[in-house]
Amino acid sequence: MTVAETAPGAVNAPGFPRQFARTRRFALGVPGGFAVSPDGARVLFVRTGSGSDSVGRLWLYEDGRERLLADPATLGGGPEGEGPAGVAREGALEGLEPEPEPEPEAERVRRERARVVSTGVVDFAVDRHARMAVFALAGAVWAVRTDGGAPWRVPTAGPAVDPRPSPDGSLIAYVTGGALRVAPVAAGGAEDLLLAAPEGPDVAYGLSDHVSAESVGRPRGYWWSPDGDALLVARTDHARVNRWYLADPADPAKPPRAIRYPAAGTANADVSLHVLRLDGTRTPVRTPARAEDEAHPPGVWTDPRYEYVTVAGWDGHGPFAQLQTRDQRTTVLLAVDPVTGGTRPLLHRHDPDWVELTPGTPTRTAAGAVVTTLVRDDVRGLCVGDVPSPPGLEVRAVLGTVGERVYFTACEDPAETHVWVYDPAAGGFGRVSREPGVHTAAVGGGTVVLDGRTPGGRSVTVLRKGEPAGRIAVLAETPLVTPRPVHLALGARRLRSHLYLPSWHEPGAGRLPVLLSPYAGYGIQLAVRASGWYGAVAQWFAEQGFAVLVTDGRGTPGRGRAWETAIRGDRLTAPLADQVDALHAAAERYPDLDPERVGIRGWSYGGYLAIGAVLHRPDVFHAAVAGAAPTDRRLYDTHWEERFLGHPEVQPDHYERSSHVPYAHLLSRPLLLMHGFADDNVVPAHTVRFSAALLAAGRPHSVLPLPGATHAVTREEVASSQLSAEVGFFRRSLHG
Repeated sequence: MTVAETAPGAVNAPGFPRQFARTRRFALGVPGGFAVSPDGARVLFVRTGSGSDSVGRLWLYEDGRERLLADPATLGGGPEGEGPAGVAREGALEGLEPEPEPEPEAERVRRERARVVSTGVVDFAVDRHARMAVFALAGAVWAVRTDGGAPWRVPTAGPAVDPRPSPDGSLIAYVTGGALRVAPVAAGGAEDLLLAAPEGPDVAYGLSDHVSAESVGRPRGYWWSPDGDALLVARTDHARVNRWYLADPADPAKPPRAIRYPAAGTANADVSLHVLRLDGTRTPVRTPARAEDEAHPPGVWTDPRYEYVTVAGWDGHGPFAQLQTRDQRTTVLLAVDPVTGGTRPLLHRHDPDWVELTPGTPTRTAAGAVVTTLVRDDVRGLCVGDVPSPPGLEVRAVLGTVGERVYFTACEDPAETHVWVYDPAAGGFGRVSREPGVHTAAVGGGTVVLDGRTPGGRSVTVLRKGEPAGRIAVLAETPLVTPRPVHLALGARRLRSHLYLPSWHEPGAGRLPVLLSPYAGYGIQLAVRASGWYGAVAQWFAEQGFAVLVTDGRGTPGRGRAWETAIRGDRLTAPLADQVDALHAAAERYPDLDPERVGIRGWSYGGYLAIGAVLHRPDVFHAAVAGAAPTDRRLYDTHWEERFLGHPEVQPDHYERSSHVPYAHLLSRPLLLMHGFADDNVVPAHTVRFSAALLAAGRPHSVLPLPGATHAVTREEVASSQLSAEVGFFRRSLHG
């Protein structure tokens, strides 16, 4: 029997795994994708019908009230005879995830890159004044006006991806079959116009490639001019990118799916920019081929080709684009002449490790001041023109500009993120959010839609002129367990950590096996003063009889530039050392933690860290569960992996040191591997190759395949069973 089964008053919450899966990690029912009209009067957003309803709907908040604009259940538009678009077909097997109408493959890929977990209306685009919204359902384009009336379907030349209206709302651009087209909104208007057709099967206009969407952070591929007479468009040629194949072992009759995947050290897609006018003229953008010479540390791989288009857009000052070199140490922001295609550099940035691509930057204010980030005294601050943000303020993202006001998120304490504004008319920089937590926002006119995660839960507050004017409802379910984190700063490096103990545990009543549950990878923090699904999961594991420790080590954001770049050349050693140090410090402070029974679990980078723990520190870790773990660093994408490890042919020791396959023979502890066989981010080959290496070395281990699952597992029966399988594994491996 386990500790939890024998403890009086144990709160095992047996229904939590099913709830966790049914609610898609408690994401359903949470409003998002906010668009605020320039006058601040209207807020559009998407939200599912409840905390367990997976179908997204389009909503409007205006005059203090919510109004439903579009519900997929009332719209047609799926394939003929198959019912409403985006809604489950009749006859779906009971207990299985609802099966939506099929989306175009390009749309499916786009949603996977964005980690979309719902169906129906998942995103939308609006015209200049947010008077009309357009969205796609099963390849059909729909439009709806915010001043009343039902949605109507806009005829298109084929299944549409990423429809976006012109600023005046008279036209809608969309991508179909790799071609960019423009359709009239009004029936009986101009004919559907072909702006650019792919020159071959590997070419697409107006879509983002894998690396740009997954790792660079550029999900879009075209941008309207303010006048609506032209578009800045990305042309992507995948011909030189590796073709990989993902098969479904559960269905041998199903042909494998081909994907273009640029693994580290291999060729990227060829991305170029073009100005396409509605009169049929086309102007290529002439971008520089190589970066200016920069000083690089000796022995460091450099590649000065401008290979990545990281940011692009078209504002009142014209088109612009930011390019980044292959080695990621240099970026240049270019102003584009839409008539000639010529470019003029506005801003160069260089960093000896890598130039951090802060979301929302670079951008420009209405007067043309460039908004970007700059590292000073180990802190990434904001620069608006030549005006810097206050010292010690670590900038996380720029949210948008309203005139000369610039809204952004930043942290003074790494456990909190707040919304800030730079307003030169009001005296400079000021904080918008007040309550402790992690906050973000959408802005328009004098309205701020403040989306906050606090220790008490999630809330969305509409602020007008800085004062609360209403709330947008959050319909997410409340977890069956209530997280009870103890906030800690552990060891000499004051590692931010959360410790979760069973609610029924009495100090001194008995020692608890310890379960580390980190992500601890680049770009993500878990030990923050805010609610989140990960806290509920950690508490549920605690209720099963474990002391659960979550630690953000080196490589995670919010602790300065040196902390962030400590993983350069070695993605494992420093983060793993931080987990060990945090464990020892916690065990010293809390005698009820049993350091002789320690497990570690994680997904993606967290899974990678879990494997590294039992391979290299079996003296500390006694069992591990690893999901979707990148075990061979050469198999991950160019932009992500080369940022930290360089080029695998030039610096192979970095990849050898940071991969697990070469060290499979070291395994001496119980290990459970899990992987979705439809994962096109961390492909299943990572787990298959590592398992093969373990077998060759005679090292016993377990593998749990997840047929049909992608990197984000959403099937209810699979996601819920994962948690139960993990608890059973750790109970057996750590002897209760």
